[in-house]
Amino acid sequence: MSKSWGEKFWAQRGKEGHEFASHTWDHPVLNGDAAGVAPKFIVTPTQGALAGRSFTWEPKKYCEQLDLAKERIEFYTGKKALPMFRAPGGKTSKKLLAAAEACGYKHVGWAPAGFLGDELPSERVSNDALLKKALRDIKPGDILMAHLGIWSRKDPWAPAVLEPLIVGLKERGFCFNTMRQHPAYKDWIAANGG
Repeated sequence: MSKSWGEKFWAQRGKEGHEFASHTWDHPVLNGDAAGVAPKFIVTPTQGALAGRSFTWEPKKYCEQLDLAKERIEFYTGKKALPMFRAPGGKTSKKLLAAAEACGYKHVGWAPAGFLGDELPSERVSNDALLKKALRDIKPGDILMAHLGIWSRKDPWAPAVLEPLIVGLKERGFCFNTMRQHPAYKDWIAANGG
């Protein structure tokens, strides 16, 4: 059986040296910790069969979400995923972070300047304004975040901002590395099977 376009695309990204990590399977956004001593999390998945409904999950269920996404990443890329994750919406709590670390995942957020604004309405925030803000505010070591697949902007962010952003940051002397080389995470990755 031949591979689909998607399978070929992700396998090629893996061969190019890109790194991948979990973002959960059903994109459960944390609404808060449930009351009680034992850690439980009130979440609302935004994807999959559970989308739009609220649940109270124990750490094991949240870890299953991380593991399922990790397994799919490894299947499609042919490459081992990093022992890291980014919480949907960036929403975490101390209990959620502790639970994720207990099952082998370190959370990676993004720097305040690293939110590149691709989710904002283009009628309110232009691509030019987003580019200027990013080029002005991004600092060495910042982790950047954008969704290259959000098309709700009338003036799509990618590719209009991505290439000039990379060129502009390089002109400022920036270089780009994967999380494997990031000083804040490389020891965790090495110690946790990455």
